[in-house]
Amino acid sequence: MSGPDPETKMQFLYALRSRGVTDSRVLSAMESIDRGRFITGLFAERAYEDTPLPIACGQTISQPSVVGLMTQALQVSSRDKVLEVGTGSGYQAAILSRLARRVYTLERHARLVREAQALFQALDLVNITAMIADGSFGLPEQAPFDRILVTAAAEDPPGPLLAQLKIGGIMVVPVGQAETVQTLIRVHRTESGYDYDEIRPVRFVPLLEGLGKDG
Repeated sequence: MSGPDPETKMQFLYALRSRGVTDSRVLSAMESIDRGRFITGLFAERAYEDTPLPIACGQTISQPSVVGLMTQALQVSSRDKVLEVGTGSGYQAAILSRLARRVYTLERHARLVREAQALFQALDLVNITAMIADGSFGLPEQAPFDRILVTAAAEDPPGPLLAQLKIGGIMVVPVGQAETVQTLIRVHRTESGYDYDEIRPVRFVPLLEGLGKDG
């Protein structure tokens, strides 16, 4: 696949910058990962708009500027081991894979994991491990993580995920009640506890426990 034409790509990157995505590494990663590969069917022609779009299993692919702002807030370095909770289309994990040493991504819907794995393979993104799991429990066997990104909203930052964050690590998570405006929170783990700062209002699907019912 050829990806977007140069003008579309330029508009895509301009929209990111105009909404506050200014980190050059993040912009470079988002330029290198074609969002169009992660959207199929009716909405494929809208892949380069700065808008969330529906995907399978009642989920969404986040709007690019929110992906960029969350990634920027995470401050990923090339040595980091990252946990993502909520694989969805795989787009966010693909961008993280360009920035981190290793990405583990968890998703409760088996179909989404299968489709994301196929894309990661096609794009030769070999440093991503996608797993069917209840992400609210994290991935204890690979903890601690340098960075944790949650792409579904919880009422509070989940305790198991906080516990799996390395001292000095950062977690970015949308917090708030489902169906209302949530706030994107950045958590720094320190020697003495956790420091929280608010980034911006967002809207995400809720973080649900258990596995999806799809095959």
